[in-house]
Amino acid sequence: MNPEISFLNGIQEHLQSPGMDIFFKYYTHLGEAVVFIALAVLLIIFKKTRKIGVTVLLALTLGTLIGNLILKNVFARPRPYNDANALIGVADLLIKKPSDYSFPSGHTLAGFNTALVVFYYKKIPGAFALLAAALLAFSRMYLYVHYPTDIIGGFILAVLCSVSAFYMAKAVFKKQELAGR
Repeated sequence: MNPEISFLNGIQEHLQSPGMDIFFKYYTHLGEAVVFIALAVLLIIFKKTRKIGVTVLLALTLGTLIGNLILKNVFARPRPYNDANALIGVADLLIKKPSDYSFPSGHTLAGFNTALVVFYYKKIPGAFALLAAALLAFSRMYLYVHYPTDIIGGFILAVLCSVSAFYMAKAVFKKQELAGR
């Protein structure tokens, strides 16, 4: 049996309960793109958090372009619930069946893009954001829509995108300061 499916099955065997099902069914929706975009826009509105918002928006854009539009289609990895050895079948999914490929996890990518940027600028809120992103990533495995390596790939790409976005935003804001804006 695929070790990743064994891992996902182990999550279900040890943690599955009606309460966890309900929690993760709804919690995972916090990882939808619109939530992170709305948060970035909200941060941009206020001068005190504008740099954070711009950096988050840049990181999300990079993540979407590289992760969701390029890598998912290059790897074209089927979702775990399609594996015949999976503990549950498609009919048992707690959420609507995702229509795209599995690698890398877009929810993990967006969650950690946002959390890493926030952590860079503001440590305490960022620490909470990192915990929320980790829980979001776990929810994707709990719900059988991502393999562990999809989560790892999403996290690694988030690190690369958020660091790149930070340097891009830093250059933009430095240029604005020099221009007297």
